[in-house]
Amino acid sequence: MTVRIAYLTSQYPGPSHTFIRREVSALRAIDVDIQTFSIRVPPAVDLNSPVDQAEAVRTFFVLGQSPLTFLGAHLGEAVRRPIRTLRTLLLALRHRPPGIKSALLSLAHFAEAIVLAGELRRRRIGHLHNHFANSGATVGMLASHQVGIPWSFTIHGISEFDYPAGLLLADKIAASKFVACVSLFGRAQAFRVVEGGEWSKLTVVHCGLALDELPTPVQTDGPALRLILVGRLSPEKGIGGLLQAISMVAVAERPRLFIVGDGPMRAELDEQVERLGLGDHVTFLGRLSEADTLVEIARSDALVLSSFMEGLPIVLMEAMALGKPVIATRVAGIPELVTDGEDGLLFTPSNWDELAAHIKALASDPALRRRLGAAGPAKIAAEFDIRTSAEALRRLFLQAAPSAATALERPSGPASDTWAASTADRAAGEPAPRG
Repeated sequence: MTVRIAYLTSQYPGPSHTFIRREVSALRAIDVDIQTFSIRVPPAVDLNSPVDQAEAVRTFFVLGQSPLTFLGAHLGEAVRRPIRTLRTLLLALRHRPPGIKSALLSLAHFAEAIVLAGELRRRRIGHLHNHFANSGATVGMLASHQVGIPWSFTIHGISEFDYPAGLLLADKIAASKFVACVSLFGRAQAFRVVEGGEWSKLTVVHCGLALDELPTPVQTDGPALRLILVGRLSPEKGIGGLLQAISMVAVAERPRLFIVGDGPMRAELDEQVERLGLGDHVTFLGRLSEADTLVEIARSDALVLSSFMEGLPIVLMEAMALGKPVIATRVAGIPELVTDGEDGLLFTPSNWDELAAHIKALASDPALRRRLGAAGPAKIAAEFDIRTSAEALRRLFLQAAPSAATALERPSGPASDTWAASTADRAAGEPAPRG
């Protein structure tokens, strides 16, 4: 059975969302018809690979449509489905944080959702799925309500539980057909915000890797440990603490650190490198393509993450799959991926002394590096193969598809407005309409 699914994100494709592209590709490979949608048009600089460029060509960009398209979509929905459109507008106005700015933003979400709904209906989409419980998911929830098809989303990291996304998360879960959580930790946090009756919707589906596309690891023989960090240069990544930890290591054992990524803290981190006298030990590589990033990991001795908050980092999976030992913080879903002392080393967040000790251990003990690195590939192959994740999602979509097909077969027009209230109506406290 071919299932026609819409995938929606705030921006797709993009350099930080390669795991979504990988998931889309794996689902298409097992006969799931995935059609991609994005709220924003990605800037040209983010389309730096032929694969992303090809995905951009086949993606529908909501904010890439003309004003006439917006006007036509709203007039069409208002004339043909007036009651449904009014309910969607009211849902948009309710599903928001307090404040005038949020009220205006909710109107923007409604405007985008109506345009998206028209395209979903035109393509006869059977199910809509979002990645991240953010404003893009709000648009997705509203559009699915307008069309009358089931909706689901994937929860990734702890930021989705912070304000303002966290304030709206319970209602999103109530409106969903299912919620895919990338880690047990993420599912546990979602359990906290909903009643027990909603728990059955929450299931763990790991993000995964296309293992056959990884580069060949390189065995380095340099005199200094080659350490790599991949991440945005922002406060939650704890990079300043990592630099402090490296400065604690004796010069004879001090690693070379290569940082892949860019962000608002670049100037501040440059200053810290100079202040700590690490100019000969730290190199900023800037933002690299997915392929170039994997090559840098493959030629490193170990990967480090010093973050204060994470979900289940793909970059850790990549390093472990390439046979590289990892050092990471003991937060969120990371302990589900890294077993301390078996395939990596974990440290308490912000404990820079502990991090420094782990760096010293890897720098001074090649046998430890080999042992930890050797355990990674089998673990990733067993638990984080993208084909396994795609099969799990396919089963979930198939379970949702029958009700979606029924909705799509209903006649359009005023009669369809009285057919049934969507789950989103009930989540917002609106009773099902009667006959």
